[in-house]
Amino acid sequence: MSRTKVVAIPVLGKHAINAYLLLGRRPIVVDAVTPGSGPLIRDAVARYGIDPTDVRLIVITHGHIDHFGSAAELHRLTGAPVAGHIADLQPFRTGRVREPYLPTGPMGRLMDRNPKLHATAEPFEPDVLVRVETSLHDFGVDARIMPTPGHTAGSISVLTDDGDLVAGDLVANSFMGLIPGRPANPPFHDDPQRNLASLREMLALNPTRLHVGHGIPLDPARVGTWAAAEQRRLDALEAAGRLRVREQSSDPHAC
Repeated sequence: MSRTKVVAIPVLGKHAINAYLLLGRRPIVVDAVTPGSGPLIRDAVARYGIDPTDVRLIVITHGHIDHFGSAAELHRLTGAPVAGHIADLQPFRTGRVREPYLPTGPMGRLMDRNPKLHATAEPFEPDVLVRVETSLHDFGVDARIMPTPGHTAGSISVLTDDGDLVAGDLVANSFMGLIPGRPANPPFHDDPQRNLASLREMLALNPTRLHVGHGIPLDPARVGTWAAAEQRRLDALEAAGRLRVREQSSDPHAC
């Protein structure tokens, strides 16, 4: 087994929005972030001495525009196939996220006013359709795609055999990374309880670090302490009838 190196590719600010480069026997990119970011990601890959056309796969963690926005463009620039979960096919195929967004707090309510989050990205059709835990060995990386639903129905994470978890928006740094190292919810969740269950399932696998879409890597022990407090908060909101959850579509290809 060769060690897999996880390299952040910051696209906005120091770490406000991240894509990731996984360096194993062959390179894989995780997330294509915002529309128009394809050349930036391609150039970042090249700076590591990698021919962008050697990228074996582009993994999209979920159907939000700041994660899949440049998937079609990056596919053209690298020639790499794109992987995404079947439950998020609707936003991938239409280029539009499921709306309304369901904010997790004040930051989400503020960001919901940003027209860029309501824009249309270039649609794409995943070449690799994920349904269950999926090995990435054949793509040159000793890692697995892990379904982690809750943030969206089709959210996925990538767990390397070395214990690095590339977690998308399963958890974030506080205030979109402005308070580095402090675990927090990302601005939106479709199903907060299901997302937290997915997070705790991943923590039970004893990852060494959590590499997130917004902020710096997080310490699993600190995330676990936060998750226990978050569980109590969500239980209280649910008991009071104040926990918003997106209803799932009846379309089997969209939810």
